[in-house]
Amino acid sequence: MNQVHEIITQVKKVVVGKDAVIGRILMAMLAGGHVLLEDVPGVGKTTMALAFSRAMDLSYKRMQFTPDVMPSDVTGYTTLLTGGSMGEYVPGAAMCNLFLADEINRASSKTQSALLEVMEEGNITVDGITHPVPKPFLVIATQNPAGSSGTQPLPESQMDRFMIRLSMGYPDKKNEVEILRRHQNTVSLDSVHKVVSPSDLLAIQRDVESVYVSDPIYQYISSLAGWTRSQPSIRLGVSPRGSIALLRMSKSCAYLSGRDYVIPQDVQTVFENVCSHRVFLSPRARVSGLTEQQLLKRALSQVSTPSVV
Repeated sequence: MNQVHEIITQVKKVVVGKDAVIGRILMAMLAGGHVLLEDVPGVGKTTMALAFSRAMDLSYKRMQFTPDVMPSDVTGYTTLLTGGSMGEYVPGAAMCNLFLADEINRASSKTQSALLEVMEEGNITVDGITHPVPKPFLVIATQNPAGSSGTQPLPESQMDRFMIRLSMGYPDKKNEVEILRRHQNTVSLDSVHKVVSPSDLLAIQRDVESVYVSDPIYQYISSLAGWTRSQPSIRLGVSPRGSIALLRMSKSCAYLSGRDYVIPQDVQTVFENVCSHRVFLSPRARVSGLTEQQLLKRALSQVSTPSVV
């Protein structure tokens, strides 16, 4: 447990004033999930990913997604030998522990979909041959806000692969002054020290998976997901994959809180981050000015909270 909190300490050396975001990203990593950061450029998304990779000693690759990036750049390709027979597999950018897909919504849909298999199954299939990626395997993807020039929305199936969606936002004045002070004093990623190894992270993920969940919590998660599917304002509600993501994140939240069992407050803490990108509003709801966050808050207030002893 001390190791886990030390990871947060190391990341905070270079990421200022974003404690809640750091905590949520760590929860997703401990739950074995992928993270989508939706924000404007220049708020520290890449620095955040690099800091986590250093603190966990993860092999790291970054790809800047643009319209001319091809699926083979992500997955790799197989060389051809004389006579047309298949040669050696050349790994793509996703063959690593931590893959940063920068501005993923600037790439074509074909390139975006190249990540579907590896995010779900931890494998890359090229020319009919399946290649496992190193474990642990985590994706942190960034995307520009909807409507930005040159972007196209991720399909619903791709959005569902991300365990959580977060926004870092601009720093307040106090934290921006601290960022400037650290820049002046040349505080860099070199100050971030290794806390755990990839094998340590896998062991922690197994501990998180073993966190106890009682039947009332299962019922609570199912009721919250069912609420989103029954509302006329919601065109597409939380999928079963989303319910599983909510369960895994709730376990991770409990683990970071020092408990080996989940309580309803764990579910409530992560509910919005897990479900906001899985809920798609009806046209009428959008015209009326409703947001996904408002509806999810309504779900928490209308679905009865179980009493767990």
